[in-house]
Amino acid sequence: MRDLSYSAVMARRAEIMRKAVGIDYEKFIIEGFAFDYEGMMKEVGYSIEDVRKIQAETCVGNTPLVELKNINRLIRKIAPKGKGARIFLKDEATNPSGSFKDRRAAVSVYHAQKLGYKGVIAATSGNYGAAVASQAAKRGLKCIIVQECYDSHWRGQPEILEKGRACEAYGAEVVQLTVGPELFYYTLVLLEETGYFNASLYSPYAIAGIETLGYEIAEQMLKLTGRFPDAVVVTHAGGGLITGTARGLKKAGAVNTKVIGASVDLRGLHMASDNDFNRKYFTTGHTGFGIPFAVFPDRSDVPKNAARPLRYMDRYVLVTQGEVFYVTEMLAHLEGLQRGPAGNTSLAAAFALALEMDEDQTIVVNETEYTGAGKLPSAQLTFAKKMGMIVKRGHPILEDKPGQVIAIPEHPSQIGVIEYPVEELKKSYLKELIKREGRTQFTEAEWKFLEEDLRATREQIEKWIAEIKIS
Repeated sequence: MRDLSYSAVMARRAEIMRKAVGIDYEKFIIEGFAFDYEGMMKEVGYSIEDVRKIQAETCVGNTPLVELKNINRLIRKIAPKGKGARIFLKDEATNPSGSFKDRRAAVSVYHAQKLGYKGVIAATSGNYGAAVASQAAKRGLKCIIVQECYDSHWRGQPEILEKGRACEAYGAEVVQLTVGPELFYYTLVLLEETGYFNASLYSPYAIAGIETLGYEIAEQMLKLTGRFPDAVVVTHAGGGLITGTARGLKKAGAVNTKVIGASVDLRGLHMASDNDFNRKYFTTGHTGFGIPFAVFPDRSDVPKNAARPLRYMDRYVLVTQGEVFYVTEMLAHLEGLQRGPAGNTSLAAAFALALEMDEDQTIVVNETEYTGAGKLPSAQLTFAKKMGMIVKRGHPILEDKPGQVIAIPEHPSQIGVIEYPVEELKKSYLKELIKREGRTQFTEAEWKFLEEDLRATREQIEKWIAEIKIS
């Protein structure tokens, strides 16, 4: 009988993951914290064309790219002369379970079936769970979704509860937990007990699945406009969407397209806190995921995370909850597209960015997601009020206070972005690394890895280290 205490299960983590993912991560370790990232990515063994064929088997991918003509006209009306870039939207809600995460799930579930696993397990707040459950149903595999769902008073957000129902609708068994460290623990226990495949968000298979999204954007923009987009705005949470999209763009030749991450500004709220868990009203695309996963990517459920956003992100901007609610309504009213909320985080950012970019430039918002009763602004804002939030009309950047006030714009000209310097993320990454390693002296292999992981020169990194204060 195996010891199922928390400490014992966590001590077996590497062994459990090796069996559940089918990757021996140890062979990619070079020395210290340095590992062969590109070698790990090649372990997938599937080219872009292979992945597209796998996804096509279950009707994933090849989604429409739509120009938001009415929103673009609005932008031109309020933009300074000569400004007002055109926005295009990659409508990922047309995937089988209604989000881009079908791309991740398609490859992971296919690979699980190929290796002879009887079922798959995923830990998620919901959208990815629905994607895994949908793909498992298509390939005849069993599925368990472990969902962090409630606070200690068993209060659940309408959006999260709706995602759980979606997972069940596809035939998955859903294990719902309160917020805290037990999510990872229970996932490990279930993986060990069942022998199922770990359809992790952060494995190379998941990232390979998203590469087709970036590749399609490049292809479609070339066909529609004759050139690659100037910028692609990506909702940033765990980093996989940025990583996969950027890799796909580069593989298609769009090497000069700027990759801009966007998150909802929830700074000051701790997402693992019972008190703060229900003071957010979007479940993933916010700073509670975006910042921690950027500065410490290997906090995930696999030994080495394939999502490395700092390798690819050119710029990072924040928007407020009120702006996302406003843009969700704008998209429905002006374009007849009821989508959201997560994808509308990047759309809110794109709206503001379009006002500063030249009128002959183009921006692509790289994803939408399905909506439903629990995801609508009305449901989320009603829940917010029950949790003591003040919901008001006002200037979002001036009046929004995470966990206290949601300020919904009175006019589209009030939509803006808060710049979060990517350099600060890179410094935080180094601070976390130094705290974990207990040193600032690195081997040549480690320096090379840092240069790649931070997309910076050794001189820049040394300068940042000199500026860091370790408490």
